[in-house]
Amino acid sequence: MLRYALRRLAISVLVLFGAATVVFFAMRAVSGDPATAVLGPDADQSAIEALRREYGLDASLPVQYVQFLRRAVALDFGESFRLHDAATNLVLTHLSATAALALTAFAIALVLGFALGTLAATRPDGVVDRVVSVLSMLTQSLPTFWVGIMLILVFSRFLHLLPSSGAASPAAMVMPAVTLALPLLSVVLRLVRSGLLDVLHEDYVVTARAKGLSETRVVGWHAMRNMLIPVVTVAGLEFGSLLGGAVIVETVFAWPGVGRLMTDAIAARDYSVVQACVITVAVIFIVVNLLVDLLYVRLDPRVRESV
Repeated sequence: MLRYALRRLAISVLVLFGAATVVFFAMRAVSGDPATAVLGPDADQSAIEALRREYGLDASLPVQYVQFLRRAVALDFGESFRLHDAATNLVLTHLSATAALALTAFAIALVLGFALGTLAATRPDGVVDRVVSVLSMLTQSLPTFWVGIMLILVFSRFLHLLPSSGAASPAAMVMPAVTLALPLLSVVLRLVRSGLLDVLHEDYVVTARAKGLSETRVVGWHAMRNMLIPVVTVAGLEFGSLLGGAVIVETVFAWPGVGRLMTDAIAARDYSVVQACVITVAVIFIVVNLLVDLLYVRLDPRVRESV
């Protein structure tokens, strides 16, 4: 178990190094000069050069890369050109909003996914099963940005029930959280349905029914606990994808999270903030995946024996 954990940790370090390298060179491959973006195209050339020297942008690319890696190890990504604050502080300030949105979406997806998946599995080929199957395909295939825009038009523009942007009230989280939850809801729903269909005809379930146990107890206790491992594993892995989806959702709903901070920073060529955002999200994604891997090994004896 310890050897497996160390091996996964080593792979995670390599992935993080790769993510840092990609974001460093990708930002510098984008056309546009950060100093010019901050001061404006009509700014004096000497002022632009002075700003470039201040932030080390006048050095060669290899030198900038080495400096970036050295500072990144100490979680120092430099100062934002636009906001004149440490990039790490900016990310940490916005991280709580993204975490709240992602956790709410995760909870919505799990609760609805288990409920709808169970209903579909206990009524195979019925009306409920067909409706749930169509719902699953729709939630998986519809683009996130389109869903967000449609929700804004219906519930904010026409019905005036929910705010269209910002985070001034708890109601403002409803539409962003639902939009972010839909792709994961489809995954959980299908996993629960297929998992229950596989175990509902097992001998131990038939025996439980023969003993006169209620269908609720048979499904909720005997069947459900034996199909939780793949659902928990996949749901945990998909949690990381919520962070990626949050970039689009936060932009559509003007949610003040890391995703919105990153898109604004990309538009302004704010290297330090983009790098801090990407690496922070990568660290969270890697940690979640590592924990899920270890939990899977812990829960499944077959996997535990193989490692």
